[in-house]
Amino acid sequence: MSTRLGQALHRLTASREELEAADERRTSHAPGSVAVADLVPRRRAAVSGVLTALTYRPRTQTPALVARLYDGTGTIDLIFLGRREVAGIELGRRLVAEGMVYDDDGRPAMYNPAYELAPRAAHA
Repeated sequence: MSTRLGQALHRLTASREELEAADERRTSHAPGSVAVADLVPRRRAAVSGVLTALTYRPRTQTPALVARLYDGTGTIDLIFLGRREVAGIELGRRLVAEGMVYDDDGRPAMYNPAYELAPRAAHA
């Protein structure tokens, strides 16, 4: 009972961002995936979450699509080198990505990760 009371009090006192992050952690978790906050550079890992941003490198640089994945604990950049488009990679899409984790100027990143798209949610 005290756990339920504590959870209820937390929901009443937590910020909107904290509540959204907790909801995303529950929604994003896939079997075998690691929370972004727990990633270790230079180790292979699988992460799951939602794509919150897409950016393209300028044409003067090597083409690359950078997709930012959020799981409620943090973000990781999924960098697809040599590509300006990747099938299924779009804002709001949920997926599981797997690959080697790198530290890219203080941010976790994966280069050319394998990925599996989650089924789209049915709209009512």
